[in-house]
Amino acid sequence: MKMNRWMKLLSSTQKVMNKNSNTHTNKDETDYLTGTLEEDFYKIRRMFEGSSDFSYRKFDINKTYTAIILYLDGLVDMKRMENSILEPLLNHNQDLQKKTHLTIVDIEDVISSGQVEKGETIQQLADHLFIGGTVILIDGFKQTLLISEQSWPQRSVDEPASEAVVLGPREGFTENIRTNTSMLRRRIKSPQLKLESMKLGRLSKTEIVITYIEGIAESSLVEEVRSRLRRIDIDAIEDSGYIVEFIEDNPYSVFPQVLQTERPDRVVGNLLEGRVGIIVENSPFVLVVPVTFFQMMASPEDYYGRFLMASFIRCIRYLFLLIALLFPSIYIAVTTFHQELLPTNLLFSVAASREKVPFPAVVEALLMEITFEALREAGLRLPRPIGSTVSIVGALVIGQAAVEAGIVSAPLVIVVSITGIASFMFPSYSLTGAIRLLRFLMMFLAALLGFYGILLGVFFILVHLVQLRSFGVPYLAPIAPFNFNNLKDVIIRVPWWGMNERPEQTAKRNLKRLASKRRKY
Repeated sequence: MKMNRWMKLLSSTQKVMNKNSNTHTNKDETDYLTGTLEEDFYKIRRMFEGSSDFSYRKFDINKTYTAIILYLDGLVDMKRMENSILEPLLNHNQDLQKKTHLTIVDIEDVISSGQVEKGETIQQLADHLFIGGTVILIDGFKQTLLISEQSWPQRSVDEPASEAVVLGPREGFTENIRTNTSMLRRRIKSPQLKLESMKLGRLSKTEIVITYIEGIAESSLVEEVRSRLRRIDIDAIEDSGYIVEFIEDNPYSVFPQVLQTERPDRVVGNLLEGRVGIIVENSPFVLVVPVTFFQMMASPEDYYGRFLMASFIRCIRYLFLLIALLFPSIYIAVTTFHQELLPTNLLFSVAASREKVPFPAVVEALLMEITFEALREAGLRLPRPIGSTVSIVGALVIGQAAVEAGIVSAPLVIVVSITGIASFMFPSYSLTGAIRLLRFLMMFLAALLGFYGILLGVFFILVHLVQLRSFGVPYLAPIAPFNFNNLKDVIIRVPWWGMNERPEQTAKRNLKRLASKRRKY
């Protein structure tokens, strides 16, 4: 009898689908549930037509109410669904048997899942299925039960691949947004940590979480982040990198205005200074805004070791920033226009090494720099076990062969090698890309005007940086505009007990973060 009734239901549903196959409109997707199982089941089946992972199962509640459980295969924990939903309902729970007329609340009380909500529209039902939920349609009810029993394959928490860890926590964000938010919660155990969720992407409906610390982050900054995210209208968001170009103040600048990081400790450190984090579903990179140039040059390890060593490493980092940007252009300028700047012995050595080179210095430098960039990218794209080997061996072999063949000079190989090492000193990969691009610009200016071209290029870069903003915050703060109180964590880092205030450019209220100065023992 039950099988016959179920076959009749499927048969009638199929007839309705065949009859209306050419009359389906987008309006069906937002229709309210009618309470008629046949009609509601048709609408949802029509929406998922052609989807092999769409699954359903029919059962009876109290031998009176016909119900259908819907889910997407692969997104649901089947064992939990059986134990928490089907078993209580199929075993005719005593609480249900005592009642002749059931309400949606009665059925909800029997289900032992942790999170159960009610839905009234087909679109709510579909959205819940897409995020791995389970839906129960019941004949005679204009509401449906939306039950959360998500379970899908995910990567375990591991050390971040793009940010090597020397000191500090060795865990990085994953593609699971709930795992990422839990990492922040474990570090900031306070209700002041806010996690606001929204959906972006017309097709992907990607979950975005805005996180900040209430009372430290400026409310105007949080509202500006919300506003810029709401203005994004795109089919799908596959990674946090999609969002960056939409929310930057100046998308045409080569300098990154949004920090992308895999490290939870780095995000928490920025939240404590009044910044805002943006967590994107399916991406292990969390965005932090606003950002300054000096923040991009700081590494989390700077705060875990002794302040003297951290300050020394920072000074080395800034020195190699200049080398990565200017060293090849200085070589071109000196060998082309300003040979008198070299000591006599060095000048003779450079001239002798370039005697057989058929190209001018700028062409020679461009050949080596482009080759080095190709080796760097090849090392990244190749499988890890052989990637580093190919890049290192390739650089050695090509450099030595080029010198012996007289294509490039030996001093230039040294210059390009030191420049390549310098470009690996930066904690932010985005900033590394900006310096790599500007290096070629400086080489062309040096070839045209010598040191005058280099000075002109540096001048325009500084003017651009002074004008640049990240969510309204000056990119060179606290140097430009100058703020003496915030210089404790720029080029050098003072001890923790000396940094008793937050940066004023981001946290304009609740500046005090240290109760008192260090006690003397």
